Amino acid sequence: MTFGQFLSILRARWWVAALVLGLTVATTLAVSLLLPKQYEATASVVVDFKPDPISAAVYGGMPSPAVMATQVDIIGSERVALRVVRTLRLNENPQIRQQWQDETGGEGTVEQWLIGLFAKSLDIQPSRESSVIRVSYKAPDPRFAAGMANAFVQAYIDTALELRVNPARQYSGFFVNQVKELREALEKAQTRISTFQKDKGIIASDERLDVENARLNELSSQLVALQAVAAESRSRQAQAGSAQSDRTQEVLSNPVINQIKTELSRAEARLKELNSKFGDKHPQVIEARASIGELTSRIATETSRVSGGTRVTATINNQREGEVRAALDAQRAKVLRMKAVRDDGLVLQRDLENAQRSYDAVQARLAQTNLESQTTQSNVNVLAQAAPPLEHSSPKLLLNLALAVFLGGLLAVGTALLLEMMDRRVRSPDDIVTALELPVIGLMPKPGATGWRGGKALPSAMQQRLMAPLPPATKGA
Repeated sequence: MTFGQFLSILRARWWVAALVLGLTVATTLAVSLLLPKQYEATASVVVDFKPDPISAAVYGGMPSPAVMATQVDIIGSERVALRVVRTLRLNENPQIRQQWQDETGGEGTVEQWLIGLFAKSLDIQPSRESSVIRVSYKAPDPRFAAGMANAFVQAYIDTALELRVNPARQYSGFFVNQVKELREALEKAQTRISTFQKDKGIIASDERLDVENARLNELSSQLVALQAVAAESRSRQAQAGSAQSDRTQEVLSNPVINQIKTELSRAEARLKELNSKFGDKHPQVIEARASIGELTSRIATETSRVSGGTRVTATINNQREGEVRAALDAQRAKVLRMKAVRDDGLVLQRDLENAQRSYDAVQARLAQTNLESQTTQSNVNVLAQAAPPLEHSSPKLLLNLALAVFLGGLLAVGTALLLEMMDRRVRSPDDIVTALELPVIGLMPKPGATGWRGGKALPSAMQQRLMAPLPPATKGA
């Protein structure tokens, strides 16, 4: 279909198109005037995403789409709608209950029926670039619409506070039981370590262990020194018990023995002198020889006495070494026992510290949950309350008429085209060419048509020109 054919169809069936357009516009106008007026009231809230001063939870600088979508779902939830019903006591209104009986026949509950009605009239729009949420409600009464919008906002704030406080209360009860158990565990740990210290006689284990370690080191040093002295004493004792006892240091350095040896040397010199002068049988020679024997005996006696002192010294040194060794062994055993006791005490001390840390952590969490469970401030605040609107929001007469003209025009054109398809007629030369598949040579003017100056109508340029070329003449025609 060409555009010319389309225009010719519209010219031929303009009355049908005009009738359909008029009926559409008239029906839309009538319906718009007969529909009850609806008033839309809007309230807005702002969701605060700053850090919580109690729980120290940080939500970020700007709200995420998921958080805002969650808030929108909370506002539109049945819990908020049910709170609105119970707050306004709509379920106790006789008229509303009668309307519920008439529409549902008493099926279900009036609360569920009202929640369904609220969902149809409630509109929630979150802001794209801020944390503001707009809550709108439509109703025939402007004051009722404003009241319902404000009621939904307040119910949302109360519900958000409950969603924050109720879990904190549940956690608080859980933490109370945990605190009791941890307190008992802490007291048991304190009792165990106190009993252990009392049984072991521990006052300051670290200081006492340091003292005992110092004493152990001192005994070890004494033992090393005594071992050296005892070894030297045993060596001198062995030398004193041999044939060379007169060459020991004690004997050589003894003044009595040295004096006797000096006297012996003088006596031997005198005996030699007397022997050369008087002979072996002289009384003086015999006396000098007896004196030398006495001095020799005295040297042997003193040497034996000094050697005996060496043995006594060696015995004393060995005894002292044994005593210090025994004391060192006892001190070492004592230190080992103290270290074992200290290790056992450290285990008990760590148990006590762990119990104390757990108790402190749960006690702090309990205090925090108690504060959260007692809070009365929500992170949602009313930005603007809904006021009764002065003008109705629907039906919008101008918008409906504009839509009626547009849709009615489409319907009118469609109706004209449908009628033309049902009753096809020749309305232009193109229709003849399409139907007969023959060229159009020319057009005749309509009978009785007059021109613009009152005379006979002159053929138009289209009518005067050749509409289609003649078929080419054949050679034998």
